[in-house]
Amino acid sequence: MTLTELEPLSPLFIEPAVRAALVEDLGRAGDITTEATIPAAAKARVVIRAREDGRIAGLDCARTSFRLMDPNLRVAVEKPDGSDVMPGDVVAVIEGNARAIITGERVALNFMGHLSGIATATRELVRLVEGTRARICCTRKTTPGLRALEKYAVRAGGGMNHRFGLDDAVLIKDNHIAVAGGVRNAIERARARAGHMVKIEVEVDTLDQLEEVMSIGCEVVLLDNMNPETLTMAVKLVAGRAICEASGRVTAETVAAIAATGVDLISCGWITHSAPCLDLGLDFDALTAS
Repeated sequence: MTLTELEPLSPLFIEPAVRAALVEDLGRAGDITTEATIPAAAKARVVIRAREDGRIAGLDCARTSFRLMDPNLRVAVEKPDGSDVMPGDVVAVIEGNARAIITGERVALNFMGHLSGIATATRELVRLVEGTRARICCTRKTTPGLRALEKYAVRAGGGMNHRFGLDDAVLIKDNHIAVAGGVRNAIERARARAGHMVKIEVEVDTLDQLEEVMSIGCEVVLLDNMNPETLTMAVKLVAGRAICEASGRVTAETVAAIAATGVDLISCGWITHSAPCLDLGLDFDALTAS
């Protein structure tokens, strides 16, 4: 992925989330510490600095946090989203009213650390499957209210997105099949209900289930919690008639072996729900003239 391929998120996704976080932080009385200790006219120059190796995502969230506090703050980006950083690298420079900078700091870093952590975790899995046809993708296991941001961070890490919600694709899982009275009933009902633009994916746990699904037909098969040997047989059984997605037990230790089976996609929930936060800090650089 090149940086030019990473399309920025619309402010419509970013501002409501950041505004809500600021309201939560400011509470009923505002930043009483900053207002008590820093003169209202004080100006400062600070930098957001990487404290560990990683990939950046979430700069627009940080920019929004600072500018909601003061639209006159100047934010200069040194490492755009999708950039790799090393400890000590300056990611952005912020100049302007000191109170606004310090009050917006925590929300800015919370978003950036979280989203950069997702991008970094995704990047590592992407690197481990290089040379195979497999693409790393995310799931719906996201933080409520932050799905669009977290899926953007996956793209910043070089991954791709699975469905965004229950309304943009059909994914028939074991519970759907059980209640529908069998996989044929589930697929045929889905095909009758879904529009021509909606793909149908079916989850299978065994090769026998896969054979039945392929006899009926669908666009994508989700090969759930299969070991590499079974995945290899599953890919051969599908023989290009559907997209093969592997899911379950995906870690940095297992992903290369999963990719080597020939699957098209490897979906992973933990890159959004459990990725470690990337350590970023806001460091005071200098006082500036009013």
